[in-house]
Amino acid sequence: MRRRLCGAAICGLMLAAPGTASGDGLPVEGVDAGATGVAWAGAAERYVTLPAGRGRTVVARIASDGGQVLQSTTLHGRFTIPAVALDGSASGLSADGSTLALIRPRAGFPQRRTKLVLLDGERLRLHSAVTLRGDFSFDAVSPDGRSVYLIQYRSRRDPTRYAVRVYDTTAPRLLPKPIVDPREPDERMRGLPITRATSADGRWAYTLYDGAGGHPFVHALDTVARTAACIDLDALAGARHLSQLRLGLAGRELRVLDGTDAVATIDRTTFRVGEPAAAARPRPAPARAASGGDGAPWTLLASVAVALLLAVGAALGMRSHEDRRRRSPAA
Repeated sequence: MRRRLCGAAICGLMLAAPGTASGDGLPVEGVDAGATGVAWAGAAERYVTLPAGRGRTVVARIASDGGQVLQSTTLHGRFTIPAVALDGSASGLSADGSTLALIRPRAGFPQRRTKLVLLDGERLRLHSAVTLRGDFSFDAVSPDGRSVYLIQYRSRRDPTRYAVRVYDTTAPRLLPKPIVDPREPDERMRGLPITRATSADGRWAYTLYDGAGGHPFVHALDTVARTAACIDLDALAGARHLSQLRLGLAGRELRVLDGTDAVATIDRTTFRVGEPAAAARPRPAPARAASGGDGAPWTLLASVAVALLLAVGAALGMRSHEDRRRRSPAA
Protein backbone atom coordinates (compact mmCIF):
# COMPACT_ATOMS: atom_id res chain seq x y z
CA MET A 1 0.00 0.00 0.00
CA ARG A 2 1.40 3.35 -1.00
CA ARG A 3 0.40 6.72 0.37
CA ARG A 4 1.77 10.13 -0.52
CA LEU A 5 2.05 12.79 2.15
CA CYS A 6 2.79 16.50 1.99
CA GLY A 7 6.45 17.44 2.26
CA ALA A 8 6.17 19.81 5.21
CA ALA A 9 4.22 17.33 7.27
CA ILE A 10 6.64 14.45 6.70
CA CYS A 11 9.59 16.59 7.71
CA GLY A 12 7.75 17.76 10.78
CA LEU A 13 7.18 14.24 12.04
CA MET A 14 10.88 13.53 12.08
CA LEU A 15 11.25 15.17 15.45
CA ALA A 16 8.16 13.57 16.90
CA ALA A 17 9.33 10.06 16.03
CA PRO A 18 12.03 9.61 18.70
CA GLY A 19 9.52 10.01 21.47
CA THR A 20 7.37 7.20 20.09
CA ALA A 21 10.12 4.83 19.00
CA SER A 22 10.76 1.70 21.04
CA GLY A 23 14.33 1.13 19.95
CA ASP A 24 15.86 -0.45 16.88
CA GLY A 25 18.08 -3.38 16.06
CA LEU A 26 20.65 -2.82 18.80
CA PRO A 27 20.52 -5.03 21.91
CA VAL A 28 19.35 -2.00 23.87
CA GLU A 29 16.19 0.03 23.57
CA GLY A 30 15.82 3.71 22.81
CA VAL A 31 18.56 4.21 20.20
CA ASP A 32 16.66 4.99 17.03
CA ALA A 33 17.89 6.51 13.77
CA GLY A 34 14.57 6.57 11.95
CA ALA A 35 13.75 10.22 12.48
CA THR A 36 17.11 11.69 11.44
CA GLY A 37 17.52 9.04 8.74
CA VAL A 38 20.42 7.81 6.67
CA ALA A 39 22.32 9.36 3.76
CA TRP A 40 25.72 9.28 2.14
CA ALA A 41 28.05 12.18 2.88
CA GLY A 42 27.31 15.01 0.50
CA ALA A 43 24.25 13.27 -0.95
CA ALA A 44 21.32 15.37 -2.11
CA GLU A 45 18.77 13.14 -0.42
CA ARG A 46 18.24 11.06 2.69
CA TYR A 47 15.85 8.37 3.88
CA VAL A 48 13.74 8.54 7.03
CA THR A 49 11.19 6.31 8.73
CA LEU A 50 8.24 7.73 10.61
CA PRO A 51 5.73 5.87 12.79
CA ALA A 52 2.17 6.26 11.53
CA GLY A 53 -1.17 5.17 12.96
CA ARG A 54 -2.44 1.60 13.24
CA GLY A 55 1.00 0.04 13.42
CA ARG A 56 2.19 1.41 10.10
CA THR A 57 5.47 3.02 9.06
CA VAL A 58 5.97 5.86 6.59
CA VAL A 59 9.22 5.58 4.62
CA ALA A 60 10.29 8.73 2.81
CA ARG A 61 13.11 9.79 0.54
CA ILE A 62 13.58 13.52 1.03
CA ALA A 63 15.85 16.25 -0.28
CA SER A 64 18.67 16.96 2.16
CA ASP A 65 18.39 20.66 1.43
CA GLY A 66 14.92 21.87 2.34
CA GLY A 67 13.26 18.55 3.13
CA GLN A 68 11.16 18.21 -0.04
CA VAL A 69 9.57 14.76 -0.26
CA LEU A 70 10.81 12.97 -3.37
CA GLN A 71 9.18 9.62 -2.73
CA SER A 72 7.20 8.01 0.07
CA THR A 73 5.41 4.79 0.90
CA THR A 74 3.63 3.21 3.82
CA LEU A 75 4.48 -0.22 5.22
CA HIS A 76 2.30 -2.43 7.37
CA GLY A 77 4.17 -2.96 10.62
CA ARG A 78 6.76 -1.02 12.59
CA PHE A 79 10.17 -0.63 10.95
CA THR A 80 13.02 1.83 11.35
CA ILE A 81 16.30 2.96 9.88
CA PRO A 82 18.79 0.83 11.85
CA ALA A 83 21.21 2.44 14.25
CA VAL A 84 24.45 0.46 14.40
CA ALA A 85 26.16 2.05 17.40
CA LEU A 86 25.20 3.61 20.68
CA ASP A 87 25.93 7.11 19.39
CA GLY A 88 23.08 6.72 16.88
CA SER A 89 25.23 6.07 13.81
CA ALA A 90 22.83 5.00 11.06
CA SER A 91 23.13 2.40 8.31
CA GLY A 92 20.92 0.37 5.98
CA LEU A 93 21.48 2.20 2.68
CA SER A 94 23.70 0.62 0.03
CA ALA A 95 26.26 2.90 -1.60
CA ASP A 96 24.67 2.51 -5.04
CA GLY A 97 21.28 3.48 -3.65
CA SER A 98 19.66 0.26 -4.83
CA THR A 99 18.79 -1.15 -1.40
CA LEU A 100 17.35 0.26 1.79
CA ALA A 101 17.21 -2.17 4.71
CA LEU A 102 14.87 -1.51 7.63
CA ILE A 103 14.48 -3.47 10.87
CA ARG A 104 11.59 -3.96 13.26
CA PRO A 105 12.14 -1.91 16.44
CA ARG A 106 13.29 -3.92 19.41
CA ALA A 107 10.84 -4.37 22.27
CA GLY A 108 13.31 -6.14 24.54
CA PHE A 109 16.26 -8.50 24.81
CA PRO A 110 16.34 -11.25 23.81
CA GLN A 111 13.78 -11.63 21.05
CA ARG A 112 12.67 -14.88 19.44
CA ARG A 113 12.42 -13.56 15.90
CA THR A 114 13.93 -10.70 13.96
CA LYS A 115 12.12 -9.02 11.09
CA LEU A 116 13.63 -6.91 8.32
CA VAL A 117 12.37 -5.49 5.05
CA LEU A 118 14.44 -4.67 1.97
CA LEU A 119 13.21 -1.86 -0.27
CA ASP A 120 14.16 -0.55 -3.66
CA GLY A 121 16.08 2.61 -2.83
CA GLU A 122 14.76 4.59 -5.79
CA ARG A 123 11.05 3.78 -5.83
CA LEU A 124 10.73 2.52 -2.25
CA ARG A 125 9.01 -0.62 -3.46
CA LEU A 126 9.15 -3.63 -1.18
CA HIS A 127 11.73 -6.08 -2.46
CA SER A 128 11.48 -8.71 0.26
CA ALA A 129 10.43 -9.27 3.86
CA VAL A 130 12.79 -11.34 5.99
CA THR A 131 11.98 -13.16 9.22
CA LEU A 132 14.84 -14.85 11.05
CA ARG A 133 14.64 -17.16 14.03
CA GLY A 134 16.69 -15.79 16.87
CA ASP A 135 17.92 -12.40 17.93
CA PHE A 136 19.77 -10.32 15.33
CA SER A 137 20.50 -6.67 14.75
CA PHE A 138 21.50 -4.94 11.56
CA ASP A 139 25.18 -4.19 10.99
CA ALA A 140 25.99 -3.17 7.40
CA VAL A 141 25.17 -3.62 3.72
CA SER A 142 27.49 -4.08 0.75
CA PRO A 143 27.71 -1.31 -1.88
CA ASP A 144 25.56 -3.29 -4.34
CA GLY A 145 23.03 -4.43 -1.75
CA ARG A 146 23.72 -8.13 -2.30
CA SER A 147 25.11 -8.78 1.17
CA VAL A 148 23.33 -7.68 4.34
CA TYR A 149 25.39 -8.11 7.51
CA LEU A 150 23.74 -8.92 10.81
CA ILE A 151 24.84 -9.26 14.41
CA GLN A 152 23.58 -12.52 15.91
CA TYR A 153 23.36 -12.60 19.72
CA ARG A 154 24.50 -15.96 21.01
CA SER A 155 23.49 -15.57 24.63
CA ARG A 156 20.02 -14.89 26.01
CA ARG A 157 21.57 -13.07 28.97
CA ASP A 158 24.70 -11.42 27.61
CA PRO A 159 24.28 -9.06 24.61
CA THR A 160 28.05 -8.64 24.32
CA ARG A 161 28.44 -12.19 22.96
CA TYR A 162 27.75 -12.17 19.26
CA ALA A 163 28.72 -13.33 15.78
CA VAL A 164 28.61 -11.50 12.46
CA ARG A 165 26.45 -13.22 9.85
CA VAL A 166 25.67 -12.58 6.18
CA TYR A 167 22.22 -12.62 4.60
CA ASP A 168 22.64 -13.14 0.85
CA THR A 169 19.83 -11.18 -0.81
CA THR A 170 20.32 -12.98 -4.14
CA ALA A 171 19.92 -16.51 -2.70
CA PRO A 172 18.02 -15.40 -0.56
CA ARG A 173 19.20 -17.00 2.69
CA LEU A 174 21.29 -16.57 5.81
CA LEU A 175 24.71 -18.04 5.12
CA PRO A 176 25.76 -20.67 7.68
CA LYS A 177 29.30 -19.50 8.45
CA PRO A 178 29.95 -16.39 10.52
CA ILE A 179 32.34 -13.67 9.40
CA VAL A 180 35.65 -13.96 11.26
CA ASP A 181 39.10 -12.46 11.15
CA PRO A 182 41.09 -14.99 9.08
CA ARG A 183 44.19 -14.11 11.10
CA GLU A 184 42.46 -15.18 14.33
CA PRO A 185 39.51 -17.37 13.34
CA ASP A 186 38.98 -18.70 16.88
CA GLU A 187 38.94 -15.34 18.63
CA ARG A 188 35.60 -14.52 20.20
CA MET A 189 34.44 -10.93 19.84
CA ARG A 190 32.62 -9.32 22.75
CA GLY A 191 31.40 -5.84 23.43
CA LEU A 192 28.92 -3.13 22.57
CA PRO A 193 29.33 -0.84 19.54
CA ILE A 194 30.21 2.73 20.45
CA THR A 195 30.50 4.47 17.09
CA ARG A 196 30.82 3.76 13.37
CA ALA A 197 32.67 5.16 10.35
CA THR A 198 32.14 3.98 6.78
CA SER A 199 34.43 4.39 3.78
CA ALA A 200 33.20 6.69 1.03
CA ASP A 201 32.61 3.78 -1.37
CA GLY A 202 30.59 1.88 1.21
CA ARG A 203 32.90 -1.12 1.20
CA TRP A 204 34.43 -0.82 4.67
CA ALA A 205 32.45 -0.47 7.88
CA TYR A 206 34.60 0.38 10.91
CA THR A 207 33.00 -0.06 14.32
CA LEU A 208 34.57 0.79 17.67
CA TYR A 209 33.60 -1.70 20.41
CA ASP A 210 34.10 -1.28 24.14
CA GLY A 211 35.47 -4.81 24.58
CA ALA A 212 33.02 -5.77 27.35
CA GLY A 213 35.43 -4.78 30.09
CA GLY A 214 38.53 -5.94 28.25
CA HIS A 215 40.50 -4.00 25.69
CA PRO A 216 38.49 -1.98 23.15
CA PHE A 217 38.83 -2.92 19.50
CA VAL A 218 37.82 -1.81 16.03
CA HIS A 219 35.92 -4.28 13.88
CA ALA A 220 36.86 -3.59 10.25
CA LEU A 221 34.27 -5.27 8.03
CA ASP A 222 34.92 -5.69 4.31
CA THR A 223 31.35 -5.87 2.99
CA VAL A 224 32.49 -6.89 -0.50
CA ALA A 225 34.97 -9.67 0.31
CA ARG A 226 32.86 -10.88 3.24
CA THR A 227 35.75 -10.85 5.66
CA ALA A 228 36.79 -8.80 8.67
CA ALA A 229 39.68 -7.80 10.90
CA CYS A 230 39.58 -7.23 14.65
CA ILE A 231 42.06 -4.54 15.64
CA ASP A 232 42.90 -4.45 19.34
CA LEU A 233 43.40 -1.07 21.00
CA ASP A 234 45.42 -2.17 24.01
CA ALA A 235 46.37 1.40 24.94
CA LEU A 236 42.70 2.19 25.63
CA ALA A 237 42.13 -0.72 28.03
CA GLY A 238 40.51 0.55 31.22
CA ALA A 239 39.62 3.94 29.75
CA ARG A 240 36.44 5.38 31.28
CA HIS A 241 35.63 7.80 28.49
CA LEU A 242 35.03 5.27 25.70
CA SER A 243 31.52 6.56 25.03
CA GLN A 244 33.02 9.93 24.03
CA LEU A 245 35.28 8.48 21.34
CA ARG A 246 34.53 8.81 17.65
CA LEU A 247 36.10 7.51 14.42
CA GLY A 248 37.41 9.60 11.54
CA LEU A 249 38.89 8.71 8.15
CA ALA A 250 41.89 10.58 6.80
CA GLY A 251 43.36 8.99 3.66
CA ARG A 252 44.83 5.63 4.59
CA GLU A 253 44.32 6.28 8.30
CA LEU A 254 41.46 5.48 10.60
CA ARG A 255 41.65 7.71 13.66
CA VAL A 256 40.14 7.15 17.07
CA LEU A 257 39.22 10.62 18.29
CA ASP A 258 38.64 12.06 21.73
CA GLY A 259 37.42 15.56 21.06
CA THR A 260 40.18 17.22 19.05
CA ASP A 261 42.79 14.60 19.96
CA ALA A 262 43.53 11.40 18.08
CA VAL A 263 44.20 8.81 20.77
CA ALA A 264 45.04 6.04 18.28
CA THR A 265 45.61 5.65 14.56
CA ILE A 266 45.10 2.56 12.41
CA ASP A 267 46.62 1.94 9.00
CA ARG A 268 43.62 0.90 6.90
CA THR A 269 45.80 -1.32 4.69
CA THR A 270 47.93 -3.16 7.24
CA PHE A 271 45.65 -2.66 10.30
CA ARG A 272 48.72 -1.64 12.27
CA VAL A 273 47.93 0.53 15.29
CA GLY A 274 50.00 3.69 15.71
CA GLU A 275 51.16 5.23 18.95
CA PRO A 276 48.74 7.82 20.34
CA ALA A 277 51.48 10.45 20.36
CA ALA A 278 51.95 10.00 16.62
CA ALA A 279 48.36 10.95 15.87
CA ALA A 280 47.96 14.12 13.87
CA ARG A 281 46.07 17.23 15.02
CA PRO A 282 43.60 18.73 14.52
CA ARG A 283 41.20 15.88 13.97
CA PRO A 284 39.41 15.38 10.66
CA ALA A 285 35.65 15.62 10.61
CA PRO A 286 34.25 12.31 11.91
CA ALA A 287 33.58 10.28 8.78
CA ARG A 288 30.29 8.47 8.56
CA ALA A 289 29.61 7.89 4.90
CA ALA A 290 26.16 6.58 5.70
CA SER A 291 24.99 8.66 8.60
CA GLY A 292 22.22 10.24 10.54
CA GLY A 293 21.14 13.83 10.32
CA ASP A 294 24.26 15.74 11.32
CA GLY A 295 24.27 19.29 10.04
CA ALA A 296 20.67 19.36 8.81
CA PRO A 297 18.28 21.96 10.31
CA TRP A 298 15.72 19.38 11.42
CA THR A 299 14.90 21.31 14.60
CA LEU A 300 13.18 24.01 12.54
CA LEU A 301 10.51 21.50 11.57
CA ALA A 302 9.33 20.49 15.03
CA SER A 303 6.20 22.67 14.96
CA VAL A 304 4.66 20.54 12.20
CA ALA A 305 5.22 17.21 13.97
CA VAL A 306 2.01 17.01 15.96
CA ALA A 307 -0.02 18.15 12.95
CA LEU A 308 1.21 15.24 10.85
CA LEU A 309 0.58 12.68 13.57
CA LEU A 310 -2.98 13.92 13.86
CA ALA A 311 -3.38 14.11 10.08
CA VAL A 312 -2.18 10.56 9.50
CA GLY A 313 -4.35 9.23 12.28
CA ALA A 314 -7.37 11.16 11.06
CA ALA A 315 -6.89 9.99 7.47
CA LEU A 316 -6.70 6.36 8.52
CA GLY A 317 -9.70 6.81 10.82
CA MET A 318 -11.79 8.44 8.07
CA ARG A 319 -10.94 5.65 5.67
CA SER A 320 -11.94 3.04 8.25
CA HIS A 321 -15.22 4.90 8.88
CA GLU A 322 -15.98 5.09 5.17
CA ASP A 323 -15.29 1.38 4.76
CA ARG A 324 -17.70 0.53 7.58
CA ARG A 325 -20.38 2.85 6.17
CA ARG A 326 -20.15 1.25 2.73
CA ARG A 327 -20.47 -2.23 4.19
CA SER A 328 -23.49 -1.27 6.32
CA PRO A 329 -26.98 -1.84 4.82
CA ALA A 330 -28.94 1.28 3.88
CA ALA A 331 -31.27 2.61 6.60
